[in-house]
Amino acid sequence: MSFKMNHVHLKTSDPEKTAKFYVDTLGAKIVGKAGSGGYRLDLHGLSLNVSKFLESQTREQKYGMEHIAIDTDELDALVAKLKAQGINILEQTVVTGGRRVCFFEGPDGVQLEFIEMKT
Repeated sequence: MSFKMNHVHLKTSDPEKTAKFYVDTLGAKIVGKAGSGGYRLDLHGLSLNVSKFLESQTREQKYGMEHIAIDTDELDALVAKLKAQGINILEQTVVTGGRRVCFFEGPDGVQLEFIEMKT
């Protein structure tokens, strides 16, 4: 048996605004449409589907997810960019191995994390 990551699905009240956040802030690329008014994004190799609640879905639907973690070699510059955009910084700390991290808030309360890459 083998597994391969397919996608992460984010549900939001405003798919256009959420997609724009991931494009403008994290460098994602819109690669297509997802359903009615939704988007498919490529976030540096991670496929994201962004949509409203689906009317045909019978199981419970929830907005957002816990967090997405992204490695970077430009942590200071990215934190400065987040602050300049008025994005809510949730926490800046140091984790195991001495790497600095920055948690910040995306649309619908989704938490994102930049993790400093060791050089």
